[in-house]
Amino acid sequence: MQTTDHNQQHQHAAEPLSQPALGPEKLPGIRHIIAVGSGKGGVGKSTVSVNLALALQQQGARVGIVDADVLGPSIPGMLGIPTGEPPAMTQHGMMIPAERHGLKVVSMGMLTGDDKPAVLRGPMVGKYLKMFVGGVQWGPLDYLILDLPPGTGDTQLTLAQSMPLSGVVIVTTPQAVSLKIARRGLRMFEKVQVPILGIVENMRTFTCPHCGESTDIFRHGGGEQMSQEIGVPFLGALPLDADVVTCGDEGRPIVVDQPKSVSARVYATIAAALVEQLHAAVAMLKPFVWKWDSNEGPPAWLAGAVRPAGARNKPIGLLRRDPRTLSVLWEDGHRDDFDVRDLRLACRCALCVEEMSGRKLLDPRTVRADVSPQQIQSIGNYALGFHWNDGHNSGIHSFNGLRALGERTAANSVENV
Repeated sequence: MQTTDHNQQHQHAAEPLSQPALGPEKLPGIRHIIAVGSGKGGVGKSTVSVNLALALQQQGARVGIVDADVLGPSIPGMLGIPTGEPPAMTQHGMMIPAERHGLKVVSMGMLTGDDKPAVLRGPMVGKYLKMFVGGVQWGPLDYLILDLPPGTGDTQLTLAQSMPLSGVVIVTTPQAVSLKIARRGLRMFEKVQVPILGIVENMRTFTCPHCGESTDIFRHGGGEQMSQEIGVPFLGALPLDADVVTCGDEGRPIVVDQPKSVSARVYATIAAALVEQLHAAVAMLKPFVWKWDSNEGPPAWLAGAVRPAGARNKPIGLLRRDPRTLSVLWEDGHRDDFDVRDLRLACRCALCVEEMSGRKLLDPRTVRADVSPQQIQSIGNYALGFHWNDGHNSGIHSFNGLRALGERTAANSVENV
């Protein structure tokens, strides 16, 4: 395997020309999929999701919202959508979303009602999530907002691994315990290569409607300080407003019911900041399934997206340089050329490496010399999945792992010179 600096190499004759760093549709007809998450419950994440979606809609965008909290849906109540009334279906078996205040909405609450619990194991939760995104006739959307449940469990991992997320917005309160848990949730998304679009601090200050005195019930400025410490954008701080609760309980979100209120104006500012973050984001590879031998469905090679301060673990180009070489172009301009047999030998799935001890189970002598991929596909925003012509199909190479493999191989090459 060879490693090169893209800026110091002439483009290989077989490589595609540079492409502009334009953001492709994440799914057919959907420009951006944005998750709204939090480390813990009770921080107002669903309220933020609904009002942020409406603020984007009021700025002229086409917006849908998925209540991804399958076990504890709350979005229908906040939007005044009747529960327990299954949505209509198209003749092709696609769900038709409900519409309210200009938003298109899908939620488990529309299927189960208020009092009937959704008792589901993890795999079924994942099945419903995928259906709520890919099995719905959304039509053209600029933004699809996913209101996540709290925590870092199955739902978050399923979405990160199976959906081409544009990024995630983290909601927290200024309270110390909330900030600590929000930080954990943020780090989880970073690990699976989901861009952090920004932090929203909710319930910052309460202003008494009678005397006008302001009180920081949950302390002050913790979300902004955390964004500075971690190095992610701070989108804005929302006040603790009793009208927000009242409007949400009555199915009239404050952005719609009181568009001139302080809270509604802050939501408009947060929406504008979010759009700026999306516009500033460097293009990422569109989801793909790539047949290696025939080179059908190859991903893009976005050489125009190279930037000196780019991420070391974000690929912006993949190329079949020849039948034995996979080239990876990273956002920082570095390029790795992997021998495909080296990738097969470096597989770290449970069949190749003992999970607890890290002991190698794969004997290189059992891997044939001409082993090569039959198919390579994207796994969320964080990994590549390989199906090999020797029958092995459980291998996943994370982008972090690929970059580290390139560095180790380059170091070994220098030692052997």
